[in-house]
Amino acid sequence: MSSASANPADAAGSPIRVLIVDDDEAHAQAVAESLARIGCDCTVATSGEQGSALIEGETWDVVVTDLRMEDIDGLAILQKTKQELPESEVILLTGHASIQSALAAGQGGAYTYLTKPLDVNELRTAVEKAASRLVLIRRNAELRQQLDEKFGFEGVVGSSPAMHKVLESLKHVAPTEATVLIEGENGTGKELVARALHQNSPRKNKRFVPVNISAIPETILESELFGHEPGSFTGATGRRIGKFEYANGGTLFLDEVGEMPIDTQIKLLRVLEDRKVTRLGSNEEISVNVRVVAATNADLKRMVDDKRFRIDLYHRLHVVSLRLPPLRERRGDIALLMDHFVRELRERTGKEVNGFSRAARQAMMMYDWPGNVRELRNSIERMLVLDQDGLLDVDDLPEEIAAVIGEDGDGRPGDGAAGADGLIGRPLTDVERYYIQRALELSGGKREEAASMLGIGERTLYRKIKEYGLRNP
Repeated sequence: MSSASANPADAAGSPIRVLIVDDDEAHAQAVAESLARIGCDCTVATSGEQGSALIEGETWDVVVTDLRMEDIDGLAILQKTKQELPESEVILLTGHASIQSALAAGQGGAYTYLTKPLDVNELRTAVEKAASRLVLIRRNAELRQQLDEKFGFEGVVGSSPAMHKVLESLKHVAPTEATVLIEGENGTGKELVARALHQNSPRKNKRFVPVNISAIPETILESELFGHEPGSFTGATGRRIGKFEYANGGTLFLDEVGEMPIDTQIKLLRVLEDRKVTRLGSNEEISVNVRVVAATNADLKRMVDDKRFRIDLYHRLHVVSLRLPPLRERRGDIALLMDHFVRELRERTGKEVNGFSRAARQAMMMYDWPGNVRELRNSIERMLVLDQDGLLDVDDLPEEIAAVIGEDGDGRPGDGAAGADGLIGRPLTDVERYYIQRALELSGGKREEAASMLGIGERTLYRKIKEYGLRNP
């Protein structure tokens, strides 16, 4: 295997990465040299097996492969590329053109099909057009992301399967009038999701009114929600508009709804069913048009079973349910959130930091985050405020997070680095193998999360798992 490189050439400002797979080494090198002259970063594989391994382990923009090879043919390389790298384009070369092989190439998703002897200009044009198509696909993906950000999903950060499911549900539910119950531990971002629901709904130009039930004394909760007239109770010296009236036309977010007293639950149910409120001390019903989004960190179903929450209200709030996973169940999102919060806090505070050291990043990936996203953000803010050298490193970590890797004063693994002491003096391959296996265990076998934890690409991790013969829990 050999490579030739040239300056960046594609519209995105980085080299077009081309893999040439051909068991005729002289021909493969000639193809690489001709493409390098127009700015491609070329790598040559002189067998189908070698090409297949490179497709598994790395990312390529364009794969140029011979159709007929001794071990693995070009159609198999085409299939492998489309399986591993769906966006990448494949150009098939053959000295034995036939209608059947052309049809097979087209059906397999090849970008084009060229015959030998090659016309160099034709090859270069095909590679440039294939790369341009790939750039267009990526730009469209970026545009979709920008549209999502414009319409309020930018704060709901995550690419893990669990968060992908949440985002898909948000996109489907937001434009509707359905009542939504958001369930999740403290700090998982329930209010953020409620705001995203509002921002993506037809009510986005009206008010979003948050109410934390647990923060309001029981004696004045009904007044806060429904309003009151003068003299309706001791201290009621004037008329008060309740949150339902204030949110009319918009969205009312009832946080910690499980803390609501039974008597108030009865009145809330009536308002949800009749769409009318009656202020305390009044007999007049007032029509309201409010979408209710409720949230809880409690197990409402168990509270229903224990007679602490009304079953009819539970079903009325539970029209659509969204569960926000705790951070320990989506470790693959921790790195994304870390970078997101650093950008946000750097902009807000004006303090220059260059991100996280590898050791600090790994420690934060391994920590369980009992306070979830809120704890993560607060920890990063503390680190940024106290940092003095422009790099968020192990010495900037809160004690409870630093303890995960057992770092002591001289930087050696302490008691917290279970199993790591035995690696001192061992080859680096043993150290790498240990930490990859540990990351797989911590992530529950989820390769995407393990790769983020280790700070490497998912395909690199896949290759290392095969190389070391590691078990995937």
